[in-house]
Amino acid sequence: MRKRSLSVSIAVAGAMAAGLSLVSVQAAGAAPLAAGSKHTAAVKGNAAAAKKVDFNGDGYADTVASAPGGTAGGVKGAGYVTVVYGSADGADTAQRQVISRATDGIPGDANEGEGWGRYLAAGDFDGDGVTDLAVGSSQADSGVAVIHGVKGKGLGGADELTAKTGGKELAAGDVDGDGVDDLVTSRADDWGGIQVLHGPFQGGKPTRTENLKADVGDSDVRTFTVGDVTGDGIDDVFATYDFEEMSRKSQFFKGGKSGMSAGAEAQDAAVATIGDVDGDGYGDVVIRTVPGGVVEDLPYDHGTVKVLYGTANGPSADRTTTLTQNSPGVPGANEEGDEFGASLAAGDVNGDGYADIAVGVPGEDIGSGASGKNTGAVIQLFGAKGGLSGTGAKNYDQGTAGVPGAVEAEDGFGKAVSLGDTDGDGHDDLAVGAPGEDGTTAEKDAGAVWSLRGSDAGLTTDGVRSWGPAALGAPAAGAALGSGFPR
Repeated sequence: MRKRSLSVSIAVAGAMAAGLSLVSVQAAGAAPLAAGSKHTAAVKGNAAAAKKVDFNGDGYADTVASAPGGTAGGVKGAGYVTVVYGSADGADTAQRQVISRATDGIPGDANEGEGWGRYLAAGDFDGDGVTDLAVGSSQADSGVAVIHGVKGKGLGGADELTAKTGGKELAAGDVDGDGVDDLVTSRADDWGGIQVLHGPFQGGKPTRTENLKADVGDSDVRTFTVGDVTGDGIDDVFATYDFEEMSRKSQFFKGGKSGMSAGAEAQDAAVATIGDVDGDGYGDVVIRTVPGGVVEDLPYDHGTVKVLYGTANGPSADRTTTLTQNSPGVPGANEEGDEFGASLAAGDVNGDGYADIAVGVPGEDIGSGASGKNTGAVIQLFGAKGGLSGTGAKNYDQGTAGVPGAVEAEDGFGKAVSLGDTDGDGHDDLAVGAPGEDGTTAEKDAGAVWSLRGSDAGLTTDGVRSWGPAALGAPAAGAALGSGFPR
């Protein structure tokens, strides 16, 4: 384990491309923290709102995106992470940070093809009321760095985790109800194993480590998500599994003050998110189903989203809702390779107290012909008293009026999605990643991120913000910015 101090340095825009140094997040004109305003790491305007990722404690959610293919310190494919800070006017690229293993103070060294930033989780791991960021890579043995949020500044000092994680998946939440976030990770010594690293962390060391028990045989953990399904105020874990080409039963682990429960079987799934879409106080598990149980068929599938409604005992197997692009009110139509539900995020975009679900459709074709192939889209589904439905659903893509960019083949708009209140108005805003977006002709697959703001009517295209690596002063070619957001 190594620990280095990480200072938040001040630099002018464009001066960081070579070494990816940290940039000041206290830009001139930044909105001050209003007297008496809340600035904890998990501020919620209502029970349906997305957890707020706030690295500088100013009350505005910050947008973190991975660029796992990016060049860092001159090393191709080493990977980096970008942070665009929130403000009263939403995501503000003038307040930003670009961080990699080449950044002074980050444990480890930049390695070719490492894909640092491939896995991200945001939570208050040290219990100081400000969000921290856990960063992993595509390589199992490269370790995980925890970068600490600093009130009034942004991401600062960093530690390397003492626990070995196996290099797959990270998620954050308070699964023991002590008010401090815990980090859920894979295990290096068990290919299907999951562990909880309980906060508060000190010097990269968790207070204690708990291994989650599940009868999954030879299955490998695929993804996991954290949220309060049982309505007891303590987060739970929903994990998906596969083995070779086949999916396996998901596992639900109930959180508790005395420890996590043993895994209980649930429907197999590709990915999942948790949000209270019907306002009954229980978090609902929204999944993308696996066609015929064959994960190798996912890239060719039109995509199906299913809601497993929450209960005091976990996700229901009986009360469910299934939605596709052929469902009433849902924009589009079922087409091979659309991948409706390839990415999912929960939050309250219209401030009505019901969680809404952003559904990534990265394989969506726009128009006809090769130029619109796999350009991608995002569909916003709204929660209501009766649950999730297609009522009022809206589609957003690069051909939508007000959304910057152009319809281009293989952009993968919607490959990753996230929700968070970047402007502090009580409506969650949508972040969309398109890792296949090109910059200049020399910057193929640079990737990009869009931020669409929420309103009483839902997401709006008024004042959409978008940025690629070049706008942040970072190397662009092959960066694939927008490949992922924190869990």
